[in-house]
Amino acid sequence: MLLKQLPQAVQQMRCISSATTAVTRLHRSVYCRLYPTVVVQPDGSTINIRYHEPRKIIKLPLDLSTLTDAERKARLEARKPRKKVKIMEEVEDNFNAKKYMKYIKKK
Repeated sequence: MLLKQLPQAVQQMRCISSATTAVTRLHRSVYCRLYPTVVVQPDGSTINIRYHEPRKIIKLPLDLSTLTDAERKARLEARKPRKKVKIMEEVEDNFNAKKYMKYIKKK
């Protein structure tokens, strides 16, 4: 009723259609439906489940206490950032400028 009293220049209408999109996820604490999700277990096997939040993959953590010492060290090394190898090439410089002085024209 109040909108009818305002002039057209002051009224603002929001167009909500199927063409409008949101960039972020919906900020809900409870989702009303269940979504198909893949659970990846530590051994690599996968299970399809219905999850209350819209996610594609859930990866379960690996228990490091169940691994052998060699496997544990390999996993911890893989977590560390890799160092970039700098290749320093030494070019043998045997260029002699005096050898080419005969090709320079003098004025």
